Amino acid sequence: MTVTWEELGWERLAAGVGRCRLPGWDCTAGLVTGAGAALVVDAGSSVAEGTRLRARAEALAGGPVTHLALTHPHFDHVFGAAAFADAELFAPVGMDTLLEQRQARDELRADAVGNGLEPSLAAEAAGALPRPRHLVSGEWTLDLGGGRQVLLANVGPGHTAHDLAVLVPGSPEVVFCGDLVEESDDPQAGPDAVPSRWPAALDRLLALGGEDALYVPGHGAVVDAAFVRAQRDALAARFGVSR
Repeated sequence: MTVTWEELGWERLAAGVGRCRLPGWDCTAGLVTGAGAALVVDAGSSVAEGTRLRARAEALAGGPVTHLALTHPHFDHVFGAAAFADAELFAPVGMDTLLEQRQARDELRADAVGNGLEPSLAAEAAGALPRPRHLVSGEWTLDLGGGRQVLLANVGPGHTAHDLAVLVPGSPEVVFCGDLVEESDDPQAGPDAVPSRWPAALDRLLALGGEDALYVPGHGAVVDAAFVRAQRDALAARFGVSR
């Protein structure tokens, strides 16, 4: 029996493209389906959540998740990655080295616990993080079959030193932004942010998607290009970045 996006709590954005808002931190996870292949964007905040996410994504795709793209190295986006260990794992260049460092994993675990994740779940996820197999330094086109191609673009730094966006061509075009764009709150700039270069990252994001694309933030409702421009300008003013 075929299930619909809505039945599983997902939002359909275009043919074969959708997203869900995960509980707890309102983190976006995306799905792009092809012919015999499927890409998930971001993995959730724990191995258990990643496992649930994968099961629902595969029910919608009608087959296995074959690719996972991680937009940036924060626990609410990567701690479910072990549930996709057999998929082709993509991430921005440099994120592999970061996640291999014991200190970085400890900091991710501590951040997760500090934000309310159960310590045992945080420890499990930090210890099981898989190493990204494919590192994106510029742009990388994925062919998911059936005429479905997806562009991975390293548009950072900004929200972190390693920020990946995912463009799905079509009508409409869909851009998964990671936390370069947030709708449900002001953009979060932690100690790993690069504020001086964040507005330029949003310029690259806008060039990628264009005026008519749907922009899917890391947290919150889907937005348009005008929202992204306004957030870019607000970030430039907030951090004193000359335009």
